[in-house]
Amino acid sequence: MKKYTYTDKKDTRSGFGAGLLEVGRKNEHVVALCADLVGSLKMNDFIKEFPQRFFQVGIAEANMMGIAAGLTIGGKIPYTGTFANFSTGRVYDQIRQSIAYSGKNVKICASHAGLTLGEDGATHQILEDIGMMKMLPGMTVINPCDYNQTKAATIAIADHDGPVYLRFGRPVVPIFTDPDQQFKIGKAWMVNEGSDVSIFATGHLVWEAIQAGEQLAEMGIDAEIINIHTIKPLDEEAILRSATKTRCVVTAEEHNRLGGLGDSVAQVLAKNNPTPQEYVAVNDSFGESGTPAQLMEKYGLNAANIVSAVQRVMKRRQEQ
Repeated sequence: MKKYTYTDKKDTRSGFGAGLLEVGRKNEHVVALCADLVGSLKMNDFIKEFPQRFFQVGIAEANMMGIAAGLTIGGKIPYTGTFANFSTGRVYDQIRQSIAYSGKNVKICASHAGLTLGEDGATHQILEDIGMMKMLPGMTVINPCDYNQTKAATIAIADHDGPVYLRFGRPVVPIFTDPDQQFKIGKAWMVNEGSDVSIFATGHLVWEAIQAGEQLAEMGIDAEIINIHTIKPLDEEAILRSATKTRCVVTAEEHNRLGGLGDSVAQVLAKNNPTPQEYVAVNDSFGESGTPAQLMEKYGLNAANIVSAVQRVMKRRQEQ
């Protein structure tokens, strides 16, 4: 098992803020909009440097999406910013009709996704957003794993022509990816090559998968770990190559097991190479208030649960 270490921890939303500032410096067409959550979205540095390229819409998320769609007609590249729940569930009609249907070049940037929003509870912890957004034709869906990858993704999406949903979070998590990485939309990242089981992880669950891989190595299990940062378009080639080698799969995500990464992987496998699969995801329920660590443990989204899923799926493979 390849050893991953870290010297610092940061929230992925801060990676978005850093990336927004950098891409703003590189591309004068980039503008930013926010629905009264500038501090939470870490947009202050962009606003300070480019005040004329920022639009404070207030608590009017649907209007923000409409304004963003309109700005693209004049050649702007708008980045919208609010919580994931408000970026998707509250404004799904506006995204579908004004952005996705006409292929507008809007970057929908969503913080505080999943359970790790924490104490704000179920009303704010959206666990359906990946499913909602990946079903929109032409929508790219990205869920990076740490500060560096979120920063790189924020910069990269400016060069992608079309709507993008960029999902990130609130909790402080280890920084373990390359600070100078070139983010490639739709290209999975091989975290660790292995031969016994494939673990496809996304977002905050990538670090948990690494920790699980270390525990599995001590048990004599050689896990292949792949970071699926782009849910759509999915790197089907990487998934099939790995699944063909290991013949059993675990998917890990901070999302409902219905409609997320696990379902996307299952579709690819069912069509091309039926393979035993186990899900590490929220089991079709809403969240609740608690610390991120408490919630990840209660809802089974940690390294220990990935290890258990690996043991189950390897047993299923043996029984075939």
